[in-house]
Amino acid sequence: MADNSDPDFTGLGATPDHLKIDEAALTRYMSAHVSGFEGPVDIQKFKGGQSNPTYLVSTPSKQYVVRRKPPGKLLPSAHAIEREYKVMTALGAQGFPVPKTYTLCEDASIIGTPFFVMDFLEGRIFWDAGLPEAQKEERAPLYHALVDTLADLHNIDYKAAGLGDYGKPGNYFERQIGRWSKQYEAAETEQIDEMNSLMKWLPTALPSDDATSVVHGDFRFDNAIMHPTEPKVLAVLDWELSTLGHPLADFTYFLMLWHFPPTVRGGLMGLDIDALGIPSMDDAVKRYSDHTGRGEITDLNFCLAYNMFRLGSIVQGVYARALQGNASSPEALNMGTQARMLATLAWSYAQKAGA
Repeated sequence: MADNSDPDFTGLGATPDHLKIDEAALTRYMSAHVSGFEGPVDIQKFKGGQSNPTYLVSTPSKQYVVRRKPPGKLLPSAHAIEREYKVMTALGAQGFPVPKTYTLCEDASIIGTPFFVMDFLEGRIFWDAGLPEAQKEERAPLYHALVDTLADLHNIDYKAAGLGDYGKPGNYFERQIGRWSKQYEAAETEQIDEMNSLMKWLPTALPSDDATSVVHGDFRFDNAIMHPTEPKVLAVLDWELSTLGHPLADFTYFLMLWHFPPTVRGGLMGLDIDALGIPSMDDAVKRYSDHTGRGEITDLNFCLAYNMFRLGSIVQGVYARALQGNASSPEALNMGTQARMLATLAWSYAQKAGA
């Protein structure tokens, strides 16, 4: 769960030798499979996209993005670019803002691993939810556009979109709580009483509403490209955690930014959001409810407790791997304190929900 606002994650950088792409092979493939494509190409790697290496492919007339699996031995379910391609292609056909997809190549012999090609879109990416680059009067409309876009995603008929087999419908919270409880127990390094209390309480307090929609899984400002000048979402990116799930899990994951300080994933806690022109969480909830026709969201505190518990489990896993010397970043060793902080916060919401 890297904080992608770090300058090391933004922009284009040097491509390490093991991630370089054979330009001639890619040019031949795109000439045969991408309508209107004409080389020559210049390939640069984006610094972000830690999980699946992502590249800017420039030609004299157009720019594309190539997203590929990393080389080496992978876990069976990890780096599933085929799923990303499938969901983006299906949602694009429904008019949802995603980059246009062109082709999926599952033949690893072309550039070394499977990959897909999509449009490159020019726009703004906000890494900090305080939106320091925007004018005060722009901030509320930008937030409204993001909330409306997530509501639009949850309003899509996933079966009609051809995504009926994109995940298991139903029992989403129950399955996720079971999964992340097991993950947490496997990675436990010290006793955190609040995590143990959450693992007991969450399965007893599941929402009665068992809705299913496509869920993004990591919906936030820095996974969206905004129009260069207007409060409009041009494209939602990074679909690798998407599946069929409960829309409220997805929405309340986004709402966590009101509960985190700027040092944790660029959160809003402690900022004077009125002075900044940023809507309150209650405003975001009302707007989402109106846009989806849900009415009052009665399970908000449960959902926030669940999401903070899930993130606490993820953070604990990163920390445990860091202690074993297997983590990908030295920052991972700082995760130990975050797991406890998230557990305490999660339990405070569980208590508001009646725990």
